[in-house]
Amino acid sequence: MSDRVEGIGGTAAPQQLERVFGDLEREPHHDLNGVIVVRDDAVVAERYFNGARPESLHDIRSATKSITAILAGIAIDRHVIKSVQEPLTALVPGLTPDKAAIRLEDLLTMRSGLAADDDNPRSPGNEDLMDQSDSWMAFARGVPLETAPGGRYLYCSLNAFLAGAAIETATGQRLDAIANAWLFAPLGITQFAWRRGPDGPVAGQGNLRLRLRDMAAVGSLMLHDGAAGGKRIVSREWVQAALAARVPIGDVDPFADSYGYMWYTKRYARGGTAVTVHFASGNGGNKVYVIPADRTVVAITSSAYNTNYGQRRSEQILLDLLSMSRPPKTQVPQ
Repeated sequence: MSDRVEGIGGTAAPQQLERVFGDLEREPHHDLNGVIVVRDDAVVAERYFNGARPESLHDIRSATKSITAILAGIAIDRHVIKSVQEPLTALVPGLTPDKAAIRLEDLLTMRSGLAADDDNPRSPGNEDLMDQSDSWMAFARGVPLETAPGGRYLYCSLNAFLAGAAIETATGQRLDAIANAWLFAPLGITQFAWRRGPDGPVAGQGNLRLRLRDMAAVGSLMLHDGAAGGKRIVSREWVQAALAARVPIGDVDPFADSYGYMWYTKRYARGGTAVTVHFASGNGGNKVYVIPADRTVVAITSSAYNTNYGQRRSEQILLDLLSMSRPPKTQVPQ
């Protein structure tokens, strides 16, 4: 049921939203869970599907990586980690010398050079193989270097796991505890669950469970350059760096043009202009879309894991919402 359905910023008729949500309620897969639209910090549309409720915790899968990247930024802001140029071997103990050339930045941009390909089940660092291991850290230490760090983009969950492990080592605390103290509590997020590996480290690569509204709160933090409720949580410089178009990936990813620090960017055509959308993305179509020009955040939860339609469906929801919305008179520079 919908808690609130209004025009997006007053530019979309309620019947347009009802038509979109009605179509989603009738779609045959029954694994979409929720959609929320927040504009100027006000919820203007919110709908839950297939038994999900506002209090439901949802596994956002790899959208977790984008939150791990925020925590890396806060660690740098607080001088717990020196910079993105810090060598991985200085951050994670017990790594082989060949990994000394890997920097934190290489992990955050998926350019570590490690032989880890989540799309190749035979890749030494494949995420499924790591999940099946008795020790994620021992597994990570055993993955060899395949190409020079800082070069080729290759999406792999091992990079985000190592980034999370680096934060844990630097702080001496679990990633979920750090996230609660540095990010979730300041955002008013009181309910979450985060998977831990068999040997203890938290899964910086995924399996964080959040409420839909709290996903939107993370998006709003990025929309407001790292501030929330009048308080600075992560530096403006880090947010801008994380959302920057650092690596072009349009030739390998149909849903994105570029990759930053574990955040994606894509430009969509609207009325003869282009709208920039930054987003966190997880398996099955879990999304946090940040649309600066419209001062809007859209979050979507979906359980369409390992399907060929979950991502397309979420993008279509975004496109439907973008088509309803006209840019406000005062636009945020892109």
